[in-house]
Amino acid sequence: MKFVQIVEYKTSKPDEAQKIIDQYLAATEGKRLNGHGTTGRDRDQANTYMNIVEFASYEDAMKNSELPETATMASAMMQICDGPPAFRNLDVIFES
Repeated sequence: MKFVQIVEYKTSKPDEAQKIIDQYLAATEGKRLNGHGTTGRDRDQANTYMNIVEFASYEDAMKNSELPETATMASAMMQICDGPPAFRNLDVIFES
């Protein structure tokens, strides 16, 4: 079953956050298991962003989270974020 993880975070340093994400993507080329990722900025809440990451399955998402590069990215993001992220873990039950 397809799986989507949404990571909501607040930062006043969005350019630095994007650099961290870009470094992660380069470091995990060919080994990360996500199929698609999107970053969005909340129009209604200042400095609020969401990463929406799609995986073929929950199991792939868990394997991806075990990559050392994932831990490195998470640690770097914590340094520039205004508090801890909020996670939403979704089993996809319908797409159109």
